[in-house]
Amino acid sequence: MTREDLYPLLALFVLTTGWNLEVIKELPVTYRLLEGRAVELSVLKRRRGPGRWHNTVTWEIGVRGQELHTPGGLYLLLHRLMAPARRFLDTPSFWAVWHQSADEDGRECRNPFAKDLSASLKWGRWVERHQLTADLPEHRGRNRGPEDARQPLRLTGNRLKTSVDVRRTRQLGGHLPSAARSNSTRVLFRNYLAGDQTTVDWAREVVSDALIDVERAAYDSHRRALARTGRTELQVSPQVRRPRTNIEATLDDSTPTAWASCSDHEHHPLTGRRCNVSFMDCFHCGNSVITSDHLPRLMSLLDALEERRSKLSDADWWQRYGSVWTAIRNDVLPKFSAAEVATAHAQRPGDSLLDLVEPRWEQP
Repeated sequence: MTREDLYPLLALFVLTTGWNLEVIKELPVTYRLLEGRAVELSVLKRRRGPGRWHNTVTWEIGVRGQELHTPGGLYLLLHRLMAPARRFLDTPSFWAVWHQSADEDGRECRNPFAKDLSASLKWGRWVERHQLTADLPEHRGRNRGPEDARQPLRLTGNRLKTSVDVRRTRQLGGHLPSAARSNSTRVLFRNYLAGDQTTVDWAREVVSDALIDVERAAYDSHRRALARTGRTELQVSPQVRRPRTNIEATLDDSTPTAWASCSDHEHHPLTGRRCNVSFMDCFHCGNSVITSDHLPRLMSLLDALEERRSKLSDADWWQRYGSVWTAIRNDVLPKFSAAEVATAHAQRPGDSLLDLVEPRWEQP
């Protein structure tokens, strides 16, 4: 095996294993055969800083005659091919390559990556020698001009690893946890797949589904709390030109709260006693009554809740404010017209009263 053989074999190793080029250059010479079906070896993955981390990998061997299609088969094939040359090495290594010229010690057979992982490889020259060209962009269609002539392939270790990860991720429908082999999902996305539309679409779908689940859980929590007070939905009464409802008739004797009115402050639905719970709990109480008069302050509250997102983690925010937020968004705002909501938003006061309602030691 000669130095010129390194280029296609290194590329093939990256394609079959999914590991980056630096890992392939430092493959170990020792391995363990597992029932003739796989090889187990410890690969070295360098990371930033002085630390070095070893990873145990198990690579499938595959069937005889298909060695170039599986990582274990390729590893064993090259291991056998370089075995005669390996006897000339002072230090045992996987790579044992013949060079056209001897090194300073007069050796023509050596590990090309022993002193420098770059090994002065010239990928551009190899691409040019074999006249490798890049694929034409898919969006060009059939009507291509002279400017659409095939360009020389830009081949580097990083571009090759990225191409392998993109192809594998697309084959798996963009599902990152399934596509991740040699990197964590975070590193895989940040370093290799952030620009791939299939992966981006999957990530957006995951985030969207997660938000739907979290919002549904918060709303279910609100509905369960409301049901314990004897109601299935909040009492919301937009002010329109019609006869007064029973709800509105009770407002004359109601007690104003921070963002609603209480129809019976002296008798809480759960305790039968004078209410002493937080005004935030009014959104889950059967005694709460909300009209258009409360709408501007509710819009201020929504703004304040959104502002709190920057001060809390997502989990803490949803646990603390999620049920209130979903109650307003799902039970209150839909009862008003878009024009009423827009007017209330324009008339919202600067103080949402959220800081007043929450004790200082509970504020984020």
